[in-house]
Amino acid sequence: MDSIWSETELPSFPKLQQDIQTDVLIIGGGMAGILTAYFLQKEKVDYVLVEKDRICGGVTGNTTAKITAQHGLIYQKIKKSGGVEKARKYLEANLWALGEYERLCGGIDCDYEKKDNYVYVMSGREKLWKEIRVLEKIGYPAEYCEELPLPIRTEGAVKFPGQAQFHPLKFIAAVAKDLKIYEDTFVRELVDTTAVTEAGKIRAKRVVVATHFPFLNKHGSYFLKMYQHRSYVIALDKAQDVKGMYVDADHRGLSFRNYGDTLLLGGAGHRTGKRGGAWSELRSLAWKAYPEAEEVCYWAAQDCMSLDGIHYIGPYSALTRNLYVITGFNKWGMSSSMAAARLITDRLLDRENQWAEVFDPSRNILKPQLLLNGGEATANLLTFSKKRCPHLGCALKWNPQEHSWDCPCHGSRFAEDGALLDNPANGDLKA
Repeated sequence: MDSIWSETELPSFPKLQQDIQTDVLIIGGGMAGILTAYFLQKEKVDYVLVEKDRICGGVTGNTTAKITAQHGLIYQKIKKSGGVEKARKYLEANLWALGEYERLCGGIDCDYEKKDNYVYVMSGREKLWKEIRVLEKIGYPAEYCEELPLPIRTEGAVKFPGQAQFHPLKFIAAVAKDLKIYEDTFVRELVDTTAVTEAGKIRAKRVVVATHFPFLNKHGSYFLKMYQHRSYVIALDKAQDVKGMYVDADHRGLSFRNYGDTLLLGGAGHRTGKRGGAWSELRSLAWKAYPEAEEVCYWAAQDCMSLDGIHYIGPYSALTRNLYVITGFNKWGMSSSMAAARLITDRLLDRENQWAEVFDPSRNILKPQLLLNGGEATANLLTFSKKRCPHLGCALKWNPQEHSWDCPCHGSRFAEDGALLDNPANGDLKA
């Protein structure tokens, strides 16, 4: 169950074996953490990045690697809750990220390709026109498309021209090779800005938590502000060149893109710990639409979903000093990681950033999803089960597709033998 990117050889880094000091500690070696380290190194800032396993062994290695400023039908939502100017800044941040990838990938062999991106709907095309009207107010030239080359019925799509796709691990292999990284270095505890590992302490002036789902529970209320969503991908040879990147406006829907001659068909998602169609649903569609196709690999991904569809990038909470967070990418981790790295770097260098307020983790959390998250947690805390998540004690559910124990509250996952697969839990299941 390895992704199509997994055969790439990434640089390896030593394990921390002693106490060290640094100005900035980055915890988490995915795309966001590595790009933050990359920018800090360019600025000649003293930093260290630590990763509990191998770099990009989690979400980054299981992405579909679309680089786009089109994150579903997000702009009408932002305009409704925060106004046109907030929507414009969100767009600017992600367009900057798109341009920065183009600049960096120009010198890296990472299969970078310009592609148009499409967000389609199965019904309710009025949502598409509403999105286009908001984008017109912002000044972005999105287009409405009626016909799409997909094997499913749609009612149209909003098109963002000139977006991109790439091979994420080939990109990381080039960007990370000269960075100051320690692998196999698990942060067991954070005391103020000192990280405690099994082999040494890291005394830092400031800390950036880029661990996908934040692991510190006593600040920020991320266990209420986010849940995790699981989605699935199959890679098909002899299928179809869809000549673009496509995703359903409903995050439970289907995603299409090509990598060379291989079609990546994704979707069939569900909240982690719940039931969903998984790979069987994707294979059923592939069998009907592409009867001559051959499946070459399959994998799954997990995404942190915020309350309002906007990421959390900035101070960990209003009550913490010198502690920062990057999380809540809502399935759009590539452009979001680049924008986050820029924003956090500006924060650490005390530079003004015009996007900071948009992504402020301490913004208003009174959203309908807050009640759903709270209700889910309460229900599972009251459910009888011998298997309890060590994060906050929720009842674990058996995932028959992936043979894992999954937490419906916050998305921690464990192998059959109890080994931790996905955070925010920071340890294995006890026997």
